[in-house]
Amino acid sequence: MTPTSATAADGTRSARRADRTRKTGKPGKTGHTPAGTGRRARPGGVGRPGFVWAVPAAVFFGLFALVPLLLVLVLSFTRWSGLGDPEFAGLENWDKLLADPVMMDSLWLSLLLTVLGVAVQTPISILLGVWAAGHQRNRAVLSAIYFVPLLLSITAVSVLWRAVLDPNFGVPSQAKWLFGDGNLLGVQAGAIGVLVFVSTWQFTPLHTLIYQGAARAIPQVLYQAAQIDGAGTVRQFFHITLPQLRNSIVTSMILMVVGGLTTFDTILILTQGGPGTDTTNSAYYMYQKGFKSFDFGAASAIALLLVLVATAVSLVMVRLTGYDKMRSTMEGV
Repeated sequence: MTPTSATAADGTRSARRADRTRKTGKPGKTGHTPAGTGRRARPGGVGRPGFVWAVPAAVFFGLFALVPLLLVLVLSFTRWSGLGDPEFAGLENWDKLLADPVMMDSLWLSLLLTVLGVAVQTPISILLGVWAAGHQRNRAVLSAIYFVPLLLSITAVSVLWRAVLDPNFGVPSQAKWLFGDGNLLGVQAGAIGVLVFVSTWQFTPLHTLIYQGAARAIPQVLYQAAQIDGAGTVRQFFHITLPQLRNSIVTSMILMVVGGLTTFDTILILTQGGPGTDTTNSAYYMYQKGFKSFDFGAASAIALLLVLVATAVSLVMVRLTGYDKMRSTMEGV
């Protein structure tokens, strides 16, 4: 066989393999998968797991999330002190709730704490996460020390900072030139500032971990190309790192929103809703109604309203950021 005829035969076999691939959607002997078939079929004929794999998680979610939520919905239309049988009250709890000035103030405070938490924690988490993803000297040791607050319980952290900020024996009593009379928890602005600071101190490491993992997944070839083009560290951060972290930023912010709207432990230990009702958010007000006033019908209505607000805010964030339309497995693509 001449070289020309051998080349023609190879071309004929390649054309036949390509034709079979187009017709069957299966890769030929070369092992290459046609474009657009990666989602429908995988090498070896292994498809996506069936629904049966999700049954345990679905049952768990139904028993411990949907069923309690349904019970709360029913209780929100009743009068119940925790003893005896609930009495149907119609919309009485909801009418009182919407006319309650403390409830409206608590809802606005919940939104304020959430906004402040997102505004403070997001930039700090991004910067620390990107730094922790690098190869600096002693980076691993410093990161491990920084992540210690994440291992502590919210109760322990709140008790710790309550002792540190005590106006009589804590740091403010020794630095009156900075803290004035030292009673930070005695005024609304100071109490809100303390709540935001304590939450930032404990939960920033969690979001730092998210950004650290996302930053390490960014292809290094992007930074190499930027260096060739003469881009410095700052330009690389704003034009490569931040766009590539878009998915992680949205995920982190949604977690912050849900956590901020449901903050309870920190307020219970640090301020107990004071001074007065200045730091009484919706979650703490629900606790007061249920376990101090023994009005579980009103408490259930507050809980349901809080769930609706948190869900609405999360959906708006997902829609506005386009997170629901992101399908790529690579960050920012």
